Parts: sequence; C-alpha cells; structure tokens
Amino acid sequence: MFPDSLVGALSEHGPWVLMVFFLLYRDVQKDTATRKVLDQNTKILVELTTMIRERLPRGH
Repeated sequence: MFPDSLVGALSEHGPWVLMVFFLLYRDVQKDTATRKVLDQNTKILVELTTMIRERLPRGH
C-alpha cells in the first residue's frame, strides 16, 4: 500500500513523518477551501459588474 521510501521513513522517524504528511494534507485542504471561496467571490463580482454596466446609460 505505501511506497517503500515512506515505510522506511515511517519506521525510522515514526510520528514526525506522520505529522508532516498530516500538516501537508491539511494545508492542501485549506488551500482548496480558500480557492473555492475566491472563485465564488469572483463569480459574484462579475455578476455585479455586469448588472452595473447594463444599468449605466450608454454614451453614443
């Protein structure tokens, strides 16, 4: 299941390796959640900009 290098590092360094991988995993989760919120905010800003442009008088 685990690659040999991971098993070797785990047996040699024990809980430290698990902690590093857990922290990396949590960092990826946090980054994914942040990106999702920023994407949603971008969509909202685009919709607001579109609504404002549609309501502004056109100067021809």
